[in-house]
Amino acid sequence: MREIKTMTQKHRGDSLDFVEYVFTDHQDEREGRMVRALVEEIRRKPYYVPQLELIMTDEQDQILGYVMFSRFHLEGKYDRELLLLSPAAVRPQFQRQHISKELIEYGFGKAREMGYQAVLVEGDPKNYRARGFVTAADHGILPGKSVQLPSIDCLMVRELVPGALEHIKGYVEFDCYEALTGEE
Repeated sequence: MREIKTMTQKHRGDSLDFVEYVFTDHQDEREGRMVRALVEEIRRKPYYVPQLELIMTDEQDQILGYVMFSRFHLEGKYDRELLLLSPAAVRPQFQRQHISKELIEYGFGKAREMGYQAVLVEGDPKNYRARGFVTAADHGILPGKSVQLPSIDCLMVRELVPGALEHIKGYVEFDCYEALTGEE
């Protein structure tokens, strides 16, 4: 039986190995190390929301999927309303079994209960459109200098509260994360 739960102390280390493994398998070792470093960095920063670091486990309590939502700001604003979804990972042999869908949808519900209004994500639109994400630029949320995208459509946003995107506007910068900018 699969279970979604908030990150536990027991799984903190395993989850780092997990995201590194999944992103290494999907892309390469550099990407795996970078995503692991991002998770470690978010956990140390004030943007971390422990209730929104989620895992799905199997009957043996092994991690099958992982998602992290953390507070995010645009030009110093909206950090109590806006979340960043990053990373999202599913064990390769369990992909295409709705694990990320279930984790993300569960996270949306928890985030809404906590008063968050919107979620930002950078990624392949094919992976996020079905979860209700739309192109962020269409809502006045634009990539800043520290955000390199293959396409403007790769920066997406989703309302958790209807009408939230009427007032959330600005430039996305990842300069608050050393893991994403390569600055140490």
